[in-house]
Amino acid sequence: QVQLVESGGGLVQAGGSLRLSCAASRSFFSINAMGWYRQVPGKQRELVARISSGGSTNYADSVKGRFTISTDNARNTVYLQMSSLKPEDTAVYYCNYRGRIFSYPPDYNYWGQGTQVTVSS
Repeated sequence: QVQLVESGGGLVQAGGSLRLSCAASRSFFSINAMGWYRQVPGKQRELVARISSGGSTNYADSVKGRFTISTDNARNTVYLQMSSLKPEDTAVYYCNYRGRIFSYPPDYNYWGQGTQVTVSS
């Protein structure tokens, strides 16, 4: 079993920055991708940023140029650097790992507990 522990959320003024971290409680045998998603009341969870095992990245159009996803594989950690924050970025942010704890298939999706990001005007 694995836990994904998120940190770094909080309250920030518009235009400010936050850095979210998501650390796995143990190493993975293999990682296919890591990502960040967010959800607000009444709306579906949406992809914010994703990075594949090959290093390619995808960002939601709404965050391109403002958010950056990165990893520290040695520390089993994925980060989301958020800059120029806007009130519409307010949401609960969830990290996601797709991979294997053990050597045998299949891959599974693992989720963090969520961390609240609130951006004031």
